[in-house]
Amino acid sequence: MLVQDRESGRRFFIEVWRKKRQALVLDPLEQVIAGIIIQHPEYHKILVDIDAAERDYPPEAAAANPFLHISLHVAIQEQLMTDRPQGILELYQQGLPRFGDPHELEHRMMDCLAEALWRAQRANSLPDETEYLRCVQRLIG
Repeated sequence: MLVQDRESGRRFFIEVWRKKRQALVLDPLEQVIAGIIIQHPEYHKILVDIDAAERDYPPEAAAANPFLHISLHVAIQEQLMTDRPQGILELYQQGLPRFGDPHELEHRMMDCLAEALWRAQRANSLPDETEYLRCVQRLIG
């Protein structure tokens, strides 16, 4: 999923949610995003507010950034569809019996992904796929 800037990416999520609520046709990516949003009713009110696309959600705020959260879910689901990094799908399948709920497992994997992205940003480099896979492997233990 490629976007030009933060606000356009956020508006895309808002638009997907509008289309889903109005029972309009969704393309495959929009279907994935709508499915994620359905699993997060706490974000439904935010995603009907076009101005939410311009708000800041600083880490120290009490409220989580719904757009970041949805984006991380999308990233995890894209990884699973493509098995990229190689081995992530197998680790996910191994983790399902332990967690029982695919959504909960995704949330845990998102912690590993967020850490990998944070480290890459700090180092001004690409994310370390090997370390990311190790984190997920430790998670499913």
